[in-house]
Amino acid sequence: MNYFWLDANAIVKQYATEIGTPLINHLFTHVPLNQMFCLFDSMDETRHVFVRKKNGGIITTTEFNQAIQRFEIEFIRRADVKQVNPTQDQKIASRLLIEVYSINSTDAYILQCAIDEADKLRTVGDDLIFVSSDKRPLAVAQKEGLLTFNPQTDNQTYLDNLINSS
Repeated sequence: MNYFWLDANAIVKQYATEIGTPLINHLFTHVPLNQMFCLFDSMDETRHVFVRKKNGGIITTTEFNQAIQRFEIEFIRRADVKQVNPTQDQKIASRLLIEVYSINSTDAYILQCAIDEADKLRTVGDDLIFVSSDKRPLAVAQKEGLLTFNPQTDNQTYLDNLINSS
């Protein structure tokens, strides 16, 4: 079975229309929330993306309020979404990712936690797909051996294969 790790720019597509939204909607429709992971701090980062969209005039205040409300109800408050807090050891390990790949600390925490989770899942025959439209973390994830999905460039056939893989 495949599990999916979503970063903030993937999560936001479920609540604000942009390139890749139809594929993220498809993912949310066909994958139970208990097969989804995210970094706990991604909740605040996702909220920040909504604020940027509102402040930039991309979405209205009404759309902002609706997105935040749906996000709170459908994702944040759901116990079945696995919201991961990095351990001290993961934070220390992520420093190597920062140095090797020149990524920021949040992306390093996300990736280190995703790598560790993928390692655990693989011991029981499952796998983890890293979902993002941010090219740098996607490239690092691939170099570190994670399967990836980019809702802005990949297609539904590929997503369906990932969803249906056992």
